[in-house]
Amino acid sequence: MKDDAGVPVPVPETVTRIVSLVPSLTESVAVTLPGALVGATDWCSHPAGLDVARVRGTKSPDLDAIGRLAPDVVLANEEENREPDLAALRDAGLAVWVTRIETLDEAFASLDRMFRHACRTARPAWLDRAEEVWRAPAGGSRRSAVIPIWRRPWMVAGRDTFTGDVLRRLGVDNLYAGHPDRYPKVPQAELVERSPDLVVLPDEPYAFTATDGPECFPGLRCVLVSGRDLTWYGPSLVEARARLEIALAG
Repeated sequence: MKDDAGVPVPVPETVTRIVSLVPSLTESVAVTLPGALVGATDWCSHPAGLDVARVRGTKSPDLDAIGRLAPDVVLANEEENREPDLAALRDAGLAVWVTRIETLDEAFASLDRMFRHACRTARPAWLDRAEEVWRAPAGGSRRSAVIPIWRRPWMVAGRDTFTGDVLRRLGVDNLYAGHPDRYPKVPQAELVERSPDLVVLPDEPYAFTATDGPECFPGLRCVLVSGRDLTWYGPSLVEARARLEIALAG
């Protein structure tokens, strides 16, 4: 089988040992196949109390530690992991399955393929529930937003991001969806001048809070949201929509 990047992956017929290099995928596997997950990054925070070997960060994984865990498959993501690291794992003889997810529909399709072909298991019930939850159209009038993801320098979600698609499905249009960069650096003054209906401030990757972020957007409505609800694809999608709708509605 080929992964989302179109690369053939020699996944064995039986998979009992999985290393995940992506927090969303870690939670997905831990909830679905808890006994199979043997390694995850230091950033993999869910589910709470996850007790597996840690292999450093998504951008700087400990390749030797991953090899010593002898996984049947390593799960990665095209955006979150670096290709040189994935190539090194392949060169070491490991099966590396890479996901590519920029929209909700891609998330549902990619996770289905990952479980069936990379994890050698059935499609989980929570994935069906998540897809059903997100099938309903958005209600009310559409609104515009800017979505800062970092400050010093200010960066926002731009084109082709999962974050932007999640908000679009909730009736909120990203003012930087047409930017040539996926995560452009934009001066704070320009963000204010765009006069969005909403400034959506997630708590990751930058931890925006009530006292760190909103003060930079005087006169604009700022909405603090969970970064996990806005950016993670996995079991959290079952409840993320309801939480985001409440936050966006104020």
